[in-house]
Amino acid sequence: MTNSVAIVTGASSGIGEATAIRLAQDFSAVVIAARGGENLKRVAEEIRAAGAEALPLELDLAEAAAADTAVNETLKTFGQIDALLNIAGAVPGIDLFQLSDQQWNTALELKFHGARRLTLRAWDALKASKGAVVFTSGTGAEQPNAATAAIGTINAAIEALAKAFSERGLKDGVQVNSVSPGPVMTIRRQGLIEKAAAANGISVDAAKAKFLEQAGIARFGEAEEIAELLAFVVSPKARWLTGTILRMDGGEIKTV
Repeated sequence: MTNSVAIVTGASSGIGEATAIRLAQDFSAVVIAARGGENLKRVAEEIRAAGAEALPLELDLAEAAAADTAVNETLKTFGQIDALLNIAGAVPGIDLFQLSDQQWNTALELKFHGARRLTLRAWDALKASKGAVVFTSGTGAEQPNAATAAIGTINAAIEALAKAFSERGLKDGVQVNSVSPGPVMTIRRQGLIEKAAAANGISVDAAKAKFLEQAGIARFGEAEEIAELLAFVVSPKARWLTGTILRMDGGEIKTV
């Protein structure tokens, strides 16, 4: 394993956690940033058990200063950044006519501006290492609807942001892509399904089956499956892959 350092945000649970642990196979150090303190410590121990160094940073990337802290601490500890994976940012699934300005702004600050600021702040280090950046969006970007308006809107903005960074990356030697996961079974999704089951007076299993039928897919994805894709995107084998949106959704999006 060559000396290499990856930063993973949203690493205390779900796709971020799975990705951080997976990257311990490929990177000598993994910096993990999230708001979940105890979970973050647990993930750090799993990274170390997998053979890589870990630097847990308890940060709220919705705060502007968090990007500086993440990059400064990474460079102080390891001296380089080879990959940045922007995964943080759960967006509320609230109807367009019920979303408040504050809810819009909170979601944008974390998922969109948090990723934008961190990528900007890490850019010089990524230029020096000829590194890679990945943004994560979601299939709502291709299939927005009123019931979950912020999810689709912000994910579409994330994909446009990744395209913009990728153009600059061609000149600066930084590879930039975005990954769009479909319905992955995380703790958050489990909670949403349980809420839907209660609201409709049906069992959780029935609510899951109804969701799968409506989405037109055979099963929910697993965080580890998305982690494998993200690991490939920042690997040496994918260096010619840039400016691309990679969708992994079990066949949910039917358009070409």
